[in-house]
Amino acid sequence: MRTVEQLREAHSRPLASGALTDAEVTAQLQVLPGWSLERGAITRTFRFSGYHETIAFVNALAWVAHTEDHHPDLAVGYDRCEVRFNTHSVGGVSINDFICAAKVDALYAQRVAAPGA
Repeated sequence: MRTVEQLREAHSRPLASGALTDAEVTAQLQVLPGWSLERGAITRTFRFSGYHETIAFVNALAWVAHTEDHHPDLAVGYDRCEVRFNTHSVGGVSINDFICAAKVDALYAQRVAAPGA
């Protein structure tokens, strides 16, 4: 199991192995509060004060996904964004999903810590 710091410092990469086991996913979820395993993906819903803040987060998340070359499914509403990561090429959840989830958490934390947020 990797720490949240190790996940944030790592980068998504092509995988030679398959999906993580359910036990591995459950263990790794322990370092990412708010994320859960649902229908074969790790999922978290982020809440915002309004549409503009939600879309700003989605745009920043899109940049993270682009730089990591690992893209989540998003469900965007007025004051929320549901993020779902899984790795289609391995047919389940991989370490790349956790790397990106940790980076998205860091992005959200920056928003919360920003003056006037």
